[in-house]
Amino acid sequence: MSELHNMAGHLVRRLNQISVAVFADHMTRIGVDLTPVQYAALTTINETPGMDQASLAGAIAYDKATLGGVVDRLAGKGLIERKKSETDRRARVLEITPAGKALLTRVQPVVRALQDDILAGLDSAEKSQLLKLLTKTTTAGNTRSRAPLKPPA
Repeated sequence: MSELHNMAGHLVRRLNQISVAVFADHMTRIGVDLTPVQYAALTTINETPGMDQASLAGAIAYDKATLGGVVDRLAGKGLIERKKSETDRRARVLEITPAGKALLTRVQPVVRALQDDILAGLDSAEKSQLLKLLTKTTTAGNTRSRAPLKPPA
């Protein structure tokens, strides 16, 4: 086996591929057209109604320019609405629609359950340890990211 297969970057990329594939498979099984990033955006908009697109990008650690397409697709599906900000005429704020709330209610238990599939092969203690280590390293490297996590105020 190549040295590559033991490198952190390669393994993290592979785990991301697995995570996206598992998510897509579960969404397909329940007949839902939703990506992991769309789920993150929808969940965050639901938890923080009235946030603007730039704040959403920071809250889910996603590139601002690319997030525009994600927001467009969610709006096109009728899951969110863009509204004029009451405090800044130039800004648009994001609100979840009743259809968006209904979809979240439907998919949240599935998303919680599929986490075990992403971490297949690990027992409970190992899963907990891996999540602690991933949290530690992503927090430590946050400022190195092109799209750092910036939790909403």
